Amino acid sequence: MNAGLAELAVTAGLDVDDLERVVATALDEDLRYGPDLTSEATIPASRRLRAEVVARQPGVLCGVVVALAVLEAVGLPLEGATMRRVDAAPIEPGDAVLALDGPARALLLAERTMLNLMTHLSGVATATSRWVEALAGTACAVRDTRKTTPGLRQLEKYAVRCGGGTNHRLGLGDAALLKDNHVAAAGGITRAVAAIRASHPHVALEVECDTLEQVREALDAGCSLILLDNMDRDAITSAVEAIRHFPGVLVEASGSMTLERARAVAEAGVDYIAVGSLTHSAAALDLGLDVVA
Repeated sequence: MNAGLAELAVTAGLDVDDLERVVATALDEDLRYGPDLTSEATIPASRRLRAEVVARQPGVLCGVVVALAVLEAVGLPLEGATMRRVDAAPIEPGDAVLALDGPARALLLAERTMLNLMTHLSGVATATSRWVEALAGTACAVRDTRKTTPGLRQLEKYAVRCGGGTNHRLGLGDAALLKDNHVAAAGGITRAVAAIRASHPHVALEVECDTLEQVREALDAGCSLILLDNMDRDAITSAVEAIRHFPGVLVEASGSMTLERARAVAEAGVDYIAVGSLTHSAAALDLGLDVVA
């Protein structure tokens, strides 16, 4: 990846090696059975095209940097690509987000991979923005989960940030989350917390609680972040009231979250709402590649 594009990716908070891996894997799916025989048979190698990536739906854009990485990977000079919109920008139908000028075969080779990634990531960003809007004016933020598409976690979490959300842990090694199965296997919250603190004293630690009794046990064990899982509004309110007696302890709610109940949950006093559907169920945002006459 050239230095300019790499700098752009790093500025966006993307891992350059991961981005290159995703692009290479995606292009391999198209090329593993041979070259683009349709384009090679119908389009002279010398033919050039001007084209634009155009929005068909309103939403939040994400993936322009990724598209540039795809174009570079197929050999298109990036001097022929002009960003009309940047990631995280709101877009409307008809907006041209990326203008392209280059060899026709390279553009058509890149088209599907580029659009697959852009439409998916823009869908994640757009879905996240709806939750951000629903929580506007509260002190609560929406967070993603590890319920991501295998191989696309870094990019999907980037899309969440573009939509205005915040990221939870990236993997299993950058933070500890004691879920119900960990607690059961360890013999209870107190023992599980003690084990984590003994082996990893400085790691961020969150404990999932299903009941008020578990919340109290987690607080007594010294937890600084408590996840309220599948609790109704009254239980969440009671849990928050108990937690606020322990300064500095943050609260996250998850399970059965919908846009319709998001604000009520936020107003119960939680700091975060965890939403797996941001990444595992976001509908693609319709973008297309239009040749400019």
